[in-house]
Amino acid sequence: MTFNYLKDIYMTQTNPINFHQEAQAISPLLISIEEELAKSENRNLFHLVALRASQINQCAFCVKMHIREALEDGETQERIDRLIVWRHVSDFTEKEKVAFTWVEALTSLKNDGDNASLRSDLRQFFSEKELALLTAKVAMINLWNRIQVANH
Repeated sequence: MTFNYLKDIYMTQTNPINFHQEAQAISPLLISIEEELAKSENRNLFHLVALRASQINQCAFCVKMHIREALEDGETQERIDRLIVWRHVSDFTEKEKVAFTWVEALTSLKNDGDNASLRSDLRQFFSEKELALLTAKVAMINLWNRIQVANH
């Protein structure tokens, strides 16, 4: 009797969080933000941005999902495979590379906190609106990664 009681408590306390069920008012809002971001002219880049952040955050679910989405939208397997070493390969454009630098700066938050020169680099390739949307995409994927990783 005691064992079953303890087992029930343990199983309940350690079960994954059902975010979409328990945060029913929030979940649709987050999805609507993602739908708006999907309209971006930088949609293909956003797949790589989401994948890179998911790699950093070690979110296996999100890595798998963003690889699938990138491939469906025409990204090559070779570039996906080499994203993890993007600094050391010539597969990516300068625009993509500065975007990946932004992803890493906003995802790891281990830098000195001064992103002025990086913002200057970004503005060579992105309009103010595009930069705002890129920043929102990085913020959103980090939010989704943390929701998923909470259940690892």
